[in-house]
Amino acid sequence: MKLKSENDGLTPASLAHKLDLDTYIGQFEQFLARPKPIIIEGDIHQHHRYIKALSTVEFPPLKALQSLDSQLARLRKQAILSLDELYAFTVIISYFNRLKSIFLPEPLSSWIHGMEIHDEIRDVLGDFTDEGEINPEKEPELREIDHALGGNRRAIKDALYSLTHSSKLSDYLVDTQVHFHSGEDTLLVRGGFSQAIKASIVGRSSAAFFYIVPEQISKLKEQQQILLQRKEDVIWRYCKIFSEIFHRWEPFLGYINKEYDRFDHYQARVNFAKTYDYVFILPTKEKGIVLDGFVHPAIDNPVPISITLDKSIMLITGVNAGGKTMLLKSMLSAVYMSKYLLPFSCNSSKTRIGSYKNIEAIIDDPQSVKNDISTFAGRMLEFSKLFRQKDTIVGVDEIELGTDADEAAALFKVMLEELKKRGNTFIVTTHHKRLASLMADDDEVELIAALYDEQKRLPTYTFLQGSIGKSYAFETAERYGISPLVIERAKEFFGEDKERLGELIEKSTTLEREMRLKIVELDTDREKLEKKQKHLGSLAENMQEEQQKVLATLENRYNAATKLAQQALKSKESTDGRRLLNEAYKHKQKAQKKSSEKPVKFIIGDRVKYRSHRGEIVSIKAKEATIVIDGMKMRVPLQGLTKSLDAVVEPKPKQVKITTTVEKSTASISIKLLGMYGDEAIERLDKFLSDAFVNGLDSVEVIHGTGGGILARLVTEYLELHPKIQRFYRVPGNLGATIVEL
Repeated sequence: MKLKSENDGLTPASLAHKLDLDTYIGQFEQFLARPKPIIIEGDIHQHHRYIKALSTVEFPPLKALQSLDSQLARLRKQAILSLDELYAFTVIISYFNRLKSIFLPEPLSSWIHGMEIHDEIRDVLGDFTDEGEINPEKEPELREIDHALGGNRRAIKDALYSLTHSSKLSDYLVDTQVHFHSGEDTLLVRGGFSQAIKASIVGRSSAAFFYIVPEQISKLKEQQQILLQRKEDVIWRYCKIFSEIFHRWEPFLGYINKEYDRFDHYQARVNFAKTYDYVFILPTKEKGIVLDGFVHPAIDNPVPISITLDKSIMLITGVNAGGKTMLLKSMLSAVYMSKYLLPFSCNSSKTRIGSYKNIEAIIDDPQSVKNDISTFAGRMLEFSKLFRQKDTIVGVDEIELGTDADEAAALFKVMLEELKKRGNTFIVTTHHKRLASLMADDDEVELIAALYDEQKRLPTYTFLQGSIGKSYAFETAERYGISPLVIERAKEFFGEDKERLGELIEKSTTLEREMRLKIVELDTDREKLEKKQKHLGSLAENMQEEQQKVLATLENRYNAATKLAQQALKSKESTDGRRLLNEAYKHKQKAQKKSSEKPVKFIIGDRVKYRSHRGEIVSIKAKEATIVIDGMKMRVPLQGLTKSLDAVVEPKPKQVKITTTVEKSTASISIKLLGMYGDEAIERLDKFLSDAFVNGLDSVEVIHGTGGGILARLVTEYLELHPKIQRFYRVPGNLGATIVEL
């Protein structure tokens, strides 16, 4: 049964044929364990997650099996299946059992281990050998029959050997070979053999010799038939038992049979992609196609295609035999393979393919003598069907085929404009410039020119976006052997004006191609300059940080030195010492004044750095600014801020209404700072500790939470500088609270 696609009457197989994908599909089907449609029902994004996981592990190969749909239908009717049919089910169950014994990444692991196999079915597996026969170790009668059959075969072989080497029969034997004739092992003898042996004749040779079965061989074969019949009876008994068991578990068998097909789809795609070095491109929600390095699987030694379709209509013009039709087929093929989760060759990092409900290819000549329909009438019939479709990508080759080009251009212009309003996308090829010129001013139309190498006088099989291409009909005809004299006469009839128009089109195409190359070069240079600018900005910022660190270090050293000097002067007064300290202090004031001669002006919205953090100013008041760092607001002095050279604007955090609860009493032992701004939290903490000291508490608990860690860090910095704190530490197992000993 052929599965129809969502196209109007087109099956995936017929569409693949139109797109020259028959060989490709045939190669893929060789990786399937049993024949089936190439479509995987369901969410292909979910299927791709399973395929991606499966591609990372080694898994056992699947056995080739027949479809079991009819067997399942017969089981529902309590039919008795043959041994081969029953064994096929055990192969599927045994395979999934084997998968459970190997490591599988998610989501494969949950899927496979979620298949619960009942013990009654599991017991059946042990009754089969690897060859699909009933296990003789489980059935003594069958083992006895097999032993007897083996002895009988040896007896037949020995008897035939004895007769062919018998001196009594040697005069009548034509040769000493055993001949298989009419389903029997026979000897070939001359006339008169009855005087030497009792036998039955089963046939005559062309030389008038006789094929005979000796009487003793006939008796051995009769005995063999009896044994075989006994074996068939035993097998029938087992088939009946197994069929009754499988009938009870028919829903499970139907489920696992479908899962086997599903896994078959996955493993075939994994092995197919690895064998041909293909990649998977999943369709995106947005429309449009971006191909980079795409290679149609039907082309040998191809020129990779890189092209973008981000508009409703792509109109391809240009040189004959320059790849226009193959470009159309390539783009539709990419959509087809992406839609049905089939891998192909491309640059996966830059390729993007949109999602389309339907794919339609209007490529073949629809003329039919049988149905009394012309080429143009057939085209109109195909286009009439498109008015019933939406969200369809349509490829139309030689759109004006079969009628006057000028009339067709006007007609197709209007039809394409109407059809694109229904969400349809078109890829159209044409040799005529009329349609291209009529639609060139439409912003939803992308013009594509197939390019021609004037020096080599050959098509390049490359394309230029934004241009109308020249057809090069005369050059193509000459390349394929048409006389230059004929071509010159044709050019005369064609007219100098039209030829000059073609040359202008080609020149404009060449100029535009050069312009685009220059644009690419300029974009590359611009990116390099932006990288250098960013690098220099980073260096400047680092140097500014280093300068601030050096100044802070020098100031700390100055303060420490002056403190020591003051202590020394307290013990022993010195006029010179006082004078030197005053001079040092004057130099420090001059340095601070010089460094603040050009104060940095900050405005709301500036990106700034505070210590090692980056944030954004949301308000300024006097000498303080409120900044947002990782979603937390802090009031900090303007002197502690530096402008950040990082121009990336971080998204502003959403304002969250926070309820603050502080445990208050005459001797509160804990405080919650959760959800507070940094400066508000430190202010509350300071008041809380003051109350704790007044009430004579030995230790208190500060609950600040974990979150981004900023509030916890501010609390730690405050406690480290507090003169009356004995020690503090985090609660074991709860990093969101700190114990403070007073």
